[in-house]
Amino acid sequence: MRASNTGVSHHTPAVLDALDRYISYLEHQKRFSPHTLSSYRRDLDQLLGYLEQHNKPLLELDAHQVRAYVAWRHRCGLGGRSLQRELSSIRQFFAYLQREGVLKHNPAVGVGAPKARRKLPLPLDVDQMVQLLDLETAGVVELRDQAMMELMYGAGLRLSELVGLNCDRVDFQQSLLPVLGKGSKTRLVPLGRFALNSLQQWLQVRAQWAHGDEPALFVSRRGTRISQRSVQQRMKTWGERQGLDSRVHPHRLRHSFASHLLESSGDLRAVQELLGHADISTTQIYTHVDFQHLAKIYDQAHPRAKTRRNKPQK
Repeated sequence: MRASNTGVSHHTPAVLDALDRYISYLEHQKRFSPHTLSSYRRDLDQLLGYLEQHNKPLLELDAHQVRAYVAWRHRCGLGGRSLQRELSSIRQFFAYLQREGVLKHNPAVGVGAPKARRKLPLPLDVDQMVQLLDLETAGVVELRDQAMMELMYGAGLRLSELVGLNCDRVDFQQSLLPVLGKGSKTRLVPLGRFALNSLQQWLQVRAQWAHGDEPALFVSRRGTRISQRSVQQRMKTWGERQGLDSRVHPHRLRHSFASHLLESSGDLRAVQELLGHADISTTQIYTHVDFQHLAKIYDQAHPRAKTRRNKPQK
């Protein structure tokens, strides 16, 4: 598998043999696919080519030199996610050489890549949400799907939280929904009248599909808890049927919930609680909050924020 045009031919035979043995190990023992093997080989050939250009022996690398390589790749235009993948390939190769006794330590341990910028879906605007949720609920599937979408948008649920709900969790008297979120933490989310009404309509027909002992709030035609994949497919289908130009998926409904609440209230802490975020910085990223918006809210609300325009002259 030795590449002839990768710029690595002048490395010592020991290094090249170790690389070939490593790729063979991934292929025959780890059972990696040809595509994955090609990616690993490309990443490692890239490193060896760089080292050859800079006259740096692979077996003498230290963490500082690995960081220099990562910085060079970043300057070449590689993004954070791609750099993380390359670093993983390099780190695992060095770990293999360490196990084989070729290296005494792994110089890539502790070396990080720039954080990948989170790509967030654009929220649907209010008119688009109305268009999506205005279904002709003629049958069981329509009633179920509308209840799922109303609940996800009305309560800002994660997909896993929606699918994991049981019938006994909905408090119709208090209009509340206890949600078991990440880290097994439970939060209480208020339910609006549209979500409650849709849930009540769905529960009236749920027994037509659900097995008698099935606790899941939302079930498939098979009578068991609906899968995450099915929910994703149903929402994509409804986005197309309702004439929306862009793709609809569960996370986009949660994102729309957060954005619309923040636009109306400006209360980032409240949105954080409703979303179940442990760190408010996550909420700030999640909802595309910019500093100018936060500063405006601060200026309007904080008693020490407002400047005195007509200060007395001394």
